[in-house]
Amino acid sequence: MRKASRMKLTNRLVAFVTMIVICAILVIFIGGALSFRKLGQNALVHYLDGVVSVIDQEIFEPQGPQALSRWLPTLLKASNVVTLTVTDHNNQIFDFKSDQVVPDPNVLYRHQYKLPSHANYQVTITAIPLYSEFTYSLGAMSSISLAMLIVILGLVRGVHWLRTQLYGSELLEERGRMILAGRVEQYAQGNDYEWPATASLALDQLIGELKDARQERSRFDTFIRTHTFLDQLTGTANRVLFDSRLQSMVQDQDNHGAVILLRLSDWDELCAQQGRTVAEELLQDISVILSNFIQRFPDTVLARYFDAEFAILIPQQPAKEIKLFTNQLLNAVERLSPPAPMEKDNWCHIGVTYFHSGDRRGRIMDEVDTALRSSQLQGANNWNSFTKDHQWDKSRGNVRWRTLIDKTLLQGGPLLYQQPIIMAVNEHVMSYALLARIKDDNGDIIKASNFMTAVEQVGYSVRFDRAVISQTLMLLKQQSAINSYAVNVTTVSLRDKKFVKWLRDELLQLPRPVLNRLLFEVSENMLVKHLDAIRPVLRVLTGLGCKLVVSKAGRTIVSTYYIKDIKADYIKLHRGLVRDIHQRQENQLFVRSMLGACANTDAQVIAVGVESNKEWRVLQQLGVVAAQGRLFAAEQPIVREPNT
Repeated sequence: MRKASRMKLTNRLVAFVTMIVICAILVIFIGGALSFRKLGQNALVHYLDGVVSVIDQEIFEPQGPQALSRWLPTLLKASNVVTLTVTDHNNQIFDFKSDQVVPDPNVLYRHQYKLPSHANYQVTITAIPLYSEFTYSLGAMSSISLAMLIVILGLVRGVHWLRTQLYGSELLEERGRMILAGRVEQYAQGNDYEWPATASLALDQLIGELKDARQERSRFDTFIRTHTFLDQLTGTANRVLFDSRLQSMVQDQDNHGAVILLRLSDWDELCAQQGRTVAEELLQDISVILSNFIQRFPDTVLARYFDAEFAILIPQQPAKEIKLFTNQLLNAVERLSPPAPMEKDNWCHIGVTYFHSGDRRGRIMDEVDTALRSSQLQGANNWNSFTKDHQWDKSRGNVRWRTLIDKTLLQGGPLLYQQPIIMAVNEHVMSYALLARIKDDNGDIIKASNFMTAVEQVGYSVRFDRAVISQTLMLLKQQSAINSYAVNVTTVSLRDKKFVKWLRDELLQLPRPVLNRLLFEVSENMLVKHLDAIRPVLRVLTGLGCKLVVSKAGRTIVSTYYIKDIKADYIKLHRGLVRDIHQRQENQLFVRSMLGACANTDAQVIAVGVESNKEWRVLQQLGVVAAQGRLFAAEQPIVREPNT
């Protein structure tokens, strides 16, 4: 993959022009200096040649050698000659030594001459070169100094002009760097000064088309999910999603709950007499009432099971709560005024049945249908429960739950179990998911799915999350630098200002490498519901170096825009999508849709609840990066290392 250059185009051109000008100046100055030196040396040699010629001519005179001492020293002193010696074979005829101080003997010019007319005479001269003692003079060097100043000013002006002309290219280059850094949204529209303008406009158009394509893909993915799992009239789940969730729930251990089926009488007659529009308006009114009622219970599924039937799946609730809920629901629905030919006192009937782990889905639906038919035989708006022994229901009320949770928190918090998340590429451990457990009075271990609803109902969500996170931070300090841990946190806690302040202060005390090993999990349904409120908190967590995981993705059908909004690192699929995925094409379609929503982001998809090799092979083919489930390892209690 090609990498972008770190040096800007303007800096390159400025550096190139500056280097060329400086090199040219250096060449001129070096050449001038060498020429100056050569000219001085040539002038000295020419002068000394003249002196030697005069000496050669004077020797022809009768008293020539003796007369040299009378006139030659004066001439030599004026000529910067330091020493001059005239010898005849081994006899010294004349010797001159100047008393001039020589600052540096290494610069002296030395040469020996033989007189042309007297071959037996030899002249040895040592002289100071011309210009060796010259210093800088403003008057003498003014022209060169002015030329240098003009060149420097021209260079500065030229560089400024070049930067001005290439300012648009710098803007375009900076925009390209930001796009490569992932900030496409902020730099989708170019500046008017960008140059070349054609490249800027082309980039604008391509980004616009890419944005439209992404939005179209997101809309298409949402369209696929909604048409596969949602009823188009009421917006609730359809029969496919309801059966999938129920099947997944009865296959998991320690699960229990109830199925409620509501049926409208005389539906066909209503459609025939009043028309489809009136009948659908009645369905929408009932759907609104049911949607509001199920908000009191988490993980509840509401579906339009048939044309005139609504099914409600309520997990982990005792029979006492189900009965109270059903009575209130029937009273709310009875307040509606059904159109003719429906009878006001005999148009709505409800059936209820209970289930626990190991029951067959088909048998559960047969039981709830039998209960509904029994209520219809009573000839009035009524509900009936299927007679069934549900010994799993321990009827622990809020008071008992509060006492148990209080005891657990006072004893240091819940028990922590861990389950590895295995990478699909090499099946190495990517991180560990932390699972909270509590122990009841009989010593039995209770899973989080059985007590988290009670924690929320008694208002202990913040205290519970604080206890779990405190244990997790201690675990991160004690464990090796390789292991990373994912911990669940509720949106109730993330909306509590005191909890957020406490969490921020605790995280600021940890070094960055430790924070990089901490993953926070937030349920998708609650995340989307309270996105505006918790978005700043999530940004603080990611800014500190923690990773963000969205769990239970796919439990409800929501827009995947939050993936880009909060920049999630991982998306954990709901275990109901993973269960028997090799046999359910609709679940495979949903997973492909989720992978498509994460395609243009840094988010990666993790499967949860993998129980068989067939499921794992299909998930690998679909493209999930990691998986968590009992196929790889069961939940294991964490053995805490002693503090040192």
